Amino acid sequence: MITRREWLRITGAASAALGLNPSLLASLQSGAVRTKPIPSSGEQVPVIGLGGRWISANSSAEELADHRAVLHELARNAEGAGRVFDSAAGYGGGGSEEYAGQWAAEDGFGGDIFWATKVNVAGRGGGSVDEADVRAQIERSFERMRVPVIDLNQVHNMGDPPTQLGVLQEYKESGRIRYIGITTTSSGQYDHLARVMRDYPIDFIGIDYAIDNREAEEVIFPLAQDRGIGVLVYLPFGRSRMWERIGDRDLPEWAHEFDAHTWAQFMLKFVVAHPAVTVAAPGTGDPEHMIDNLGGGRGRLPTADHLRRMTQLVESLPGG
Repeated sequence: MITRREWLRITGAASAALGLNPSLLASLQSGAVRTKPIPSSGEQVPVIGLGGRWISANSSAEELADHRAVLHELARNAEGAGRVFDSAAGYGGGGSEEYAGQWAAEDGFGGDIFWATKVNVAGRGGGSVDEADVRAQIERSFERMRVPVIDLNQVHNMGDPPTQLGVLQEYKESGRIRYIGITTTSSGQYDHLARVMRDYPIDFIGIDYAIDNREAEEVIFPLAQDRGIGVLVYLPFGRSRMWERIGDRDLPEWAHEFDAHTWAQFMLKFVVAHPAVTVAAPGTGDPEHMIDNLGGGRGRLPTADHLRRMTQLVESLPGG
C-alpha cells in the first residue's frame, strides 16, 4: 500500500530553497484559506482544520516536534477566524488534548484556535452512562487544553446521547462550551444519527465523507442543511485507501481550473465544495502535509461540472 508520504516523495522533488514540493508552493499563492459560517451562529471558521488523533502520550520526541510544527502551520494560516483543531478525550491516551494545549499556551497561539473535542464515557456493565463520569471527563479536557471555554464538544461515536448530550447542553447554557454535537464514522449508525439530529438541539455533527464515500449525501447532509447543523468531516481521504487507488497517477490538468495542485487538495476541495460541509479536519503529523491540506481551502472550488468529472475519475480507478 502506498502511503501519502511515499506519494509526495515519488511525484515531486522538494524545493531546494524551501524544502517544499513545488506544487505546495503554488498552492500558497492562492490567497487565504476560505471560511464558511457555522449555521447556528453565523461565526466563520476555515474550511480546513486539523484532526489531532495522531498526537499521543507515547509519541517520540521527534514525532512530538513534528506535531508541534503541524499545529503551528494550522495556527498561522486561515487569517481572521479560529483555526479548527479537533481532538477527543481518548485520543492518544489524553496526549492529543494535553500536548496541543501545552504548545498553544507556551507558544502564544491558543487564542487563534477553535478548540473542538469529544466526550465518550462507557456505561458500566453495558448500562447507562453516569453523568458524574461525563462531567469528570469534560473537566479533564478543560485542564488538558488549558482553556476556560471549549468551542465545540461532541458526543463521540453516538455514545448514550440522552445522557451525554444532556450534560453538554448544561455546559453550553453555562457558557463554558459554545457549541455541542455528536459524531459517527460508521454508516451503520446513520439512522441513529438522523434521529438525534431531529430530536436534539445540536450545532454540529462529525461524520465520515470522501470522494469515494458519499453515502452521507443521501440523508444526513440534506437533514443538516434543513436543521441548520454544521458538518465537521472526518476521513476526507477515505482513510488511506485513496492513496493506494491513486498510485503514481498524475493529477489531471483540469484540476488547476479550481486551484488544486496536489491530489490531497483535489480530494479536500471535493469535500468542502458540498454546501452542507462546514469544515474538513484531516489528521496529520507531518508539517508538509498540513501545508498541502491547507491548500485545499485556498483559491477556487470545483464547479458542478468539475465535481461530476472528479467522481467519474475516481470511479474509474482500481479498487472502486
